[in-house]
Amino acid sequence: MGKQYKKNENQKKRTYMPLKDGTIRISGYNTVLEKIKAGNPVSEIYLQKGSSHQEIELAAAKAGVPIRYMEKEEMDRYTDDRHQGVIAVAKAYQYAEIDDILAVAAANDEPPFVILLDQITDPHNLGAIIRTAHQAGCHGVIIPERRSAPITEVVARTSAGAIEYLPVAQVTNLNQTIDYLKKKGLWIAGADMNGQIMYEADLKGALGIVIGSEGEGISRLTAEKCDFMVSIPMFGQVDSLNASVSAGILIYEALRQRDY
Repeated sequence: MGKQYKKNENQKKRTYMPLKDGTIRISGYNTVLEKIKAGNPVSEIYLQKGSSHQEIELAAAKAGVPIRYMEKEEMDRYTDDRHQGVIAVAKAYQYAEIDDILAVAAANDEPPFVILLDQITDPHNLGAIIRTAHQAGCHGVIIPERRSAPITEVVARTSAGAIEYLPVAQVTNLNQTIDYLKKKGLWIAGADMNGQIMYEADLKGALGIVIGSEGEGISRLTAEKCDFMVSIPMFGQVDSLNASVSAGILIYEALRQRDY
């Protein structure tokens, strides 16, 4: 069992690293399908022999992407065992700029609605937040370069393809970014268990919501940059919610206030 665990860990590390030509391997049925459908560059697709992937085959044919068929054992050498019989070679993720996110809001004639993540180091949490933010109509997600999970295969797979549609910006300084967003007219709300109950807070209009890690919350300096703090009512015995769950609840409360 110990040797098998070590082997899987090595495979995962190899998967997340860019290939020599600046491309990466991504895996998972929805992840690959949405990348093709979104028109993002895919140079080659590997499909497991004997599996049915008709929708991906049709999308790849339409986009002119070549397909190679492989045995499962061969595909397992390229990625972990959750590839669902689908692997694609694609360009490494291209982060957006802050102004790109604001431009999406302007193009839709909507007040900007962005999510800022502080110290979210778990790629599953990041992927889940991106998925929720996309479904709720947010215009983008902002992450810092340090003390944050970057966009990896795990993030892409957990987002279920949402990463192909929602811009994500990676910034060198989150606090300076908050200052910039304020100058652009956004109010910044920080998620904190001691903040104003979310039902009583005004989450309409141009808004940025800062989500911190479930262990440490929002860092002190970043919290001081927020215009106000907002909390989720909780009645259980544990101290906090999972970061992606907290983000989802706050995002949808803001959506309710904005649209309903």
